[in-house]
Amino acid sequence: MIKVIRAKDYEEMSRKAAAVMAAQIISKEDTVLGLATGSTPEGLYANLVKAYQAGNLDFSKVRTVNLDEYQGLPREHDQSYYYFMNYHLFQHVNMAADANNLPNGMNEDIQAECERYHGVIESMGGVDMQLLGIGGNGHIGFNEPSDHFEQKTHCLALAEDTIKANSRFFASEDEVPRRAFSMGIGEIMAAKKILMVANGKGKAQAVKDMLTGPVTPQVPASILQFHPDVVLVADEDALSLL
Repeated sequence: MIKVIRAKDYEEMSRKAAAVMAAQIISKEDTVLGLATGSTPEGLYANLVKAYQAGNLDFSKVRTVNLDEYQGLPREHDQSYYYFMNYHLFQHVNMAADANNLPNGMNEDIQAECERYHGVIESMGGVDMQLLGIGGNGHIGFNEPSDHFEQKTHCLALAEDTIKANSRFFASEDEVPRRAFSMGIGEIMAAKKILMVANGKGKAQAVKDMLTGPVTPQVPASILQFHPDVVLVADEDALSLL
């Protein structure tokens, strides 16, 4: 079941989504959060940091697993997702140094890395709340439109429109990595709760297809129709086709 929370703009979307995640942390102090990167959740993270700085949130027992990481980018690269998470959240709150987990994009043994990361997720007893964005093509994590739903952590080639969308973060499109590690759909669906954020007219078709279209691996996010506890916080532009 997907519950939709409407927001008038990006700022309100960020505040409302942060409130949902903060409630999860308050209700279960040792919660396991699945985290996402990209421009959409930046405001959510900023609101969580503000809540921590105001003394309203404690991250000391929180553990995290991230959805994905580019293959071939070292952690120190300013476009790696490790760098992103550290810049926007980890370094600003009181999380333990060993509490945060991402795929290792520099592991040349791809199969071993996929198995290692799946094991990390399993060892935590699963994810309590998984944060998701949605791609313009309906991808979640880096699970691109496909002919099947990938179950476990895998390494895949990025779709051309994903590469184009992500090129705004790099000096040129040529610098965007062509492959990435991603949690599988099965791992995402195993999370107890899912929180999705979406903003902008560029996401409107994907949001509509996710909520009302057939469940198909051509729109990976459509699988969320089968999850028992999904909250979508979206602005008016992202909901404009509904």
